[in-house]
Amino acid sequence: MASSSSYKNYETRTRNPDPKSAVLLVIDMQNYFYSMGKPILPAINTTIELCRQNSVPVIFTRHCHKSPDDYGMLYEWWNGDIIRDGTVEAQLITELDKRDSDLVVEKHTYSAFRDTNLEEKLLDMGIKEVIVTGVMTNLCCETTAREAFIRGFRVFFSTDATATSSAELHDATLKNLAYGFTYLVDCKRIQAAFSNP
Repeated sequence: MASSSSYKNYETRTRNPDPKSAVLLVIDMQNYFYSMGKPILPAINTTIELCRQNSVPVIFTRHCHKSPDDYGMLYEWWNGDIIRDGTVEAQLITELDKRDSDLVVEKHTYSAFRDTNLEEKLLDMGIKEVIVTGVMTNLCCETTAREAFIRGFRVFFSTDATATSSAELHDATLKNLAYGFTYLVDCKRIQAAFSNP
């Protein structure tokens, strides 16, 4: 499973996240994606810890389908292989540094903004920047990052705390996002940014 590309390979613009106006989104780190997510767990948990130390809110998303009404195109596209709510596969990975008080946004498509109240919550919190981590780099993470940008948020996309099914797909997303949507970061850059605000 692919992750860990260096942001330096693709970045076209440089900026550091501002802990005073940022939120961390941890996308779909669920048992369904365990084999893909396990290699990036250390980077995700490090990013979560850095954010918590700097009072950056952490929001998790959980992809799940409750009925055929919310299958959308995913059921057809993935030949019925979807994440059904109430199953072990739909639960967040237990090794995640998740607290009971953390917000979990349930979603049923690639975007964490579609048919959720995520945008309203972020605006109510005074958030202007989102840091995207999780799986899959080229599906839910990329779609959420693009939508965040279009909705007026400054977007930072983690290169070492995202993963997908191949290095080629991971790198293609980084290239595309760096060109038109996001600033690329990794744990070291976030740590440096938060150390020198």
